[in-house]
Amino acid sequence: MRASHFILPILLGCTALTAIAPQARAQGAIGVSITIAPPPLPDYAQPPMPAYGYIWTPGFWQYGGDGYYWVPGTWVEPPQVGLLWTPGYWGWSGGFYRWNTPYWGAQVGYYGGINYGYGYGGNGYGGGRWDNGRFSYNRSVNNFGSVHITNVYNSPVENHTQFNHVSFNGGTNGVRMQPTPAQVAVGREQHTQPTPAQTQHFQAAQTNPALQHSTNNGVPPIAATSRPGEFGGQGVVAGRGAANPAPAPQAQHVAPPVAQQQPVHAPVQAPQQQHAAPAPPAAAPQHLAAPLQPQHATPAPQPQQHAAPQQQHQAPPPQQHAAPAHEEKPKG
Repeated sequence: MRASHFILPILLGCTALTAIAPQARAQGAIGVSITIAPPPLPDYAQPPMPAYGYIWTPGFWQYGGDGYYWVPGTWVEPPQVGLLWTPGYWGWSGGFYRWNTPYWGAQVGYYGGINYGYGYGGNGYGGGRWDNGRFSYNRSVNNFGSVHITNVYNSPVENHTQFNHVSFNGGTNGVRMQPTPAQVAVGREQHTQPTPAQTQHFQAAQTNPALQHSTNNGVPPIAATSRPGEFGGQGVVAGRGAANPAPAPQAQHVAPPVAQQQPVHAPVQAPQQQHAAPAPPAAAPQHLAAPLQPQHATPAPQPQQHAAPQQQHQAPPPQQHAAPAHEEKPKG
């Protein structure tokens, strides 16, 4: 039995993401609380936009009966003109990692300072904006593909956090960013729940074995899609792992709960394997020893080469064989 404490007594895929009241509050809608830290965010390329009017929504880790699973990022049509997407996030509070549900709203609210990328740099959304009822896209962070977009602008997007790939706020080694007064005010505004297409997308992710962390070890084969719920075809891109060594702190963050439940939480072991990857320090001694190996690697051919030089001084005739040995010996 997994050591998790569900706030809502229904399945995650139907609650944490879909049972969001239209007037839910930004920090008040808590979907689930667990004791195991979410894995690092994988690195992936944004798939091409399917058509004008779609807004990018980033991928994230969610938790279900079999542990963490990846919900791919995707392009989504907003439920109405003027609304923007505030991603959900994991926040450490009261000894648990608590999932704060996402929503649509007139403004982008607080999402834990998580750097989801492609316009979601930890504070607000820099990928686009509404302009007189039409959405304008920031060329610097959107993949238009073959779609012809006329409402565009070009502006660099600031990364508001140094915790790249870290998927939770607070706790040990989590993102350190608190909501601003303006974000708190946004949290009190009326919000709109995810669209039916998003709901289907969330549910499809939960039931796809390839997206389970225990299966993909933190590198989902379906990291993002061009359309919600479409997990096959040209619009699907695979994860490339966490390209930043920032996941390493996750091992420390996960360690306390894992020490108590590691035998039953198989998915948690995967993040630790990811953190083992950036273990160049452990591997370094092997590479440092490598230069010494020519002395051991060459002994197989060189015992005879060593003998040859001695014959060189005693019997000059074999100088044709001794010459290469004479040249190689200084190099060793």
